[in-house]
Amino acid sequence: MELFVNGNKLDITLENEKTVGDVLRSFEEECAKNNATTVSIMLNGTNIDADSFDTAAQTPLAADTKLELSVISESDVQTSLEYEAKIARQIAADLEQIPVQLQSGKDKDASVIISRLADLVDSFCQTTSLAALFPELFAKLSVGGSSINSFFEEFSGILSDFKQALEEKDSVLIGDLAEYEISPRLISLAESVEKGDA
Repeated sequence: MELFVNGNKLDITLENEKTVGDVLRSFEEECAKNNATTVSIMLNGTNIDADSFDTAAQTPLAADTKLELSVISESDVQTSLEYEAKIARQIAADLEQIPVQLQSGKDKDASVIISRLADLVDSFCQTTSLAALFPELFAKLSVGGSSINSFFEEFSGILSDFKQALEEKDSVLIGDLAEYEISPRLISLAESVEKGDA
């Protein structure tokens, strides 16, 4: 059989493993020792989801069995959080410029910042959902004393208002939300990550 992890082929020697499930169990034990976990499984080119896992696990190993795993470690998640904190600080500073940009007809510049904000929120949501795979790390995630879930519940309400203001082209409300609501929250988020709260 062939085993690939994050695109790299591993040189493995099977011991008592007879099925795909046996290999996955052995692999997951090794991952646990290194604070890592498997996030996706491909068996012979087919993605294995939760519904098909039990059937796939019973598949007997053969010479042409190809198993491709995507693995993420706790340190990978932490590195992503730290990178996103830097981006959050940059965008927070840029958001404070939006009122001036909108007043001076620089709508395109404001649009670029808003697009970067959307990308950051999306990326951060993905990273925090991966953090949930590591209970100790996830338990530490907090922003300004609130759990990460509470922070995002409140933040998503503000982002909804922001989206509505954009749709209605309400430049005053867009500027106020960007400068006084979204920017300070991004700074709090960055500070929490930098202090190790997140």
